[in-house]
Parts: sequence; structure tokens; C-alpha cells
Amino acid sequence: MPTQSDMMTPLDAPVLDSLQHQVAVFARRAEQTRLGGVGQSRNSMDRAAYLLLNRLDQEGPMGVKALAGGMGIDSSTVTRQVAPLVDSGMVKRTSHPEDGRAVVLQLSPRGKARLEEVRSSRRALMARATEAWSDEERDMFCELLTRFNSALSSIHTTLPQPTMTS
Repeated sequence: MPTQSDMMTPLDAPVLDSLQHQVAVFARRAEQTRLGGVGQSRNSMDRAAYLLLNRLDQEGPMGVKALAGGMGIDSSTVTRQVAPLVDSGMVKRTSHPEDGRAVVLQLSPRGKARLEEVRSSRRALMARATEAWSDEERDMFCELLTRFNSALSSIHTTLPQPTMTS
């Protein structure tokens, strides 16, 4: 049975090599800046914290399982990542309104303010990085990056997960 690489044309390899290189460079640049933004408010935020806070802001209070499922990670990872956010007062743990035994995670006012500060700083960074781009170029890049991330997410969910051996 032919593999994916068997189906590539010779012309695909240079483009795919360039793409994987540029993705690696992007990952390095993103980590270097932590996409923290520009100016006085260049205060970066851990990627996991940003994604968790952003999700809670967009979707409202939810349990650990729902948060984990929506982010494509396991509950133990969410529990570990949310602990410092609770300790710092950015996320509140509350009882579920319908089932008092269940815990719901909720963005606190402090978390909302910090998230908006980081978003604003990152927005300024994105504006600066793309200032020479047209609106159409920005839209196209965003659309293509969204498609790329979706494709990677789909691949990740279909790959067999490594098993732990003792």
C-alpha cells in the first residue's frame, strides 16, 4: 500500500521542506516572544494559561472535563494547568448551579482583566508584524493558519496514542 510520501510529486518535496522549516521557525519565534506583545504591556503569558483563560472567557463557566474536551487535552492536564490560575486568583472554582457536587471553573474579574491586557498587547504585536500587509492578506493568512491548525488537530486525534509500559 502506498504511503503518503509515495504519493508526493518531486515538486512537492521542496515546498513541504520549506513549510516544515517555516513552521519550526515560527514556533521558535512564538516561544521567544511568547507572543507577548509590544511596548510597556509586553507582559507575556504562558501559552496554556492564555488558552485556558481565553476558552473560559469565550464559552463561560464549565467543568474540567468539558474544558479538556474542548481543548483536545486530557482532564489531568487541565487540572494541572488550571491550579496556578486558581492560586493567582484568575480562575475561580465554584459549585455547579444544578449539581452542587460538581465543580465549575470560571474566569474571575482579575483573570478577565489580565486576559484583556494580554490580548491587547498581542493584538498590537500582530498589527506591527503585519503592518505592511493588506486586509486581504491578513484575512487569507488567518484563514490558512486556521485550516492548518485544524488539519494538525485532526491528525493528532487520529494518531495512536503512545502506551505506557512498565
